[in-house]
Amino acid sequence: MRLDVLNLLVGLAATLFMTGVIWVIQVVHYPLFAQVGSAQFGLYHTGHNARITLVVLLPMLIEALTALVLVVARPTGVPLWTALLGLALVGVIWGSTFLLQVPYHNQLATLAGEESRAAIAGLVATNWLRTLAWTARSLLMLGVVATLL
Repeated sequence: MRLDVLNLLVGLAATLFMTGVIWVIQVVHYPLFAQVGSAQFGLYHTGHNARITLVVLLPMLIEALTALVLVVARPTGVPLWTALLGLALVGVIWGSTFLLQVPYHNQLATLAGEESRAAIAGLVATNWLRTLAWTARSLLMLGVVATLL
């Protein structure tokens, strides 16, 4: 298999995986933060951060690397604009993560109970940006692969 096509397929797999993860986080996990009791919230939140990092760090790095490589080494028939849009969506995802979600998680690390409600609501609201960006990236990547088939 050609390396440019392999890069595309590995990037697609990472994107589809992360899209599934972010939808579970958005619809199930983050909203349930509000249901955790004050006494357990700190331990629960710390555990969430440690465990979710194990799940998402490598796929996010793979996705970012393959998106960058796709810009410079596109399979024949893949327009530059699609590769650039895909890379821009990765930028939105990473920017949202570090500029929006990480600060909310930092707040949640020091809050519990009623104090945490606003931070949880902010986390859920801002995480829609990542959820929609990953969904758009999945659709874009599926479209790119479909045109090559």
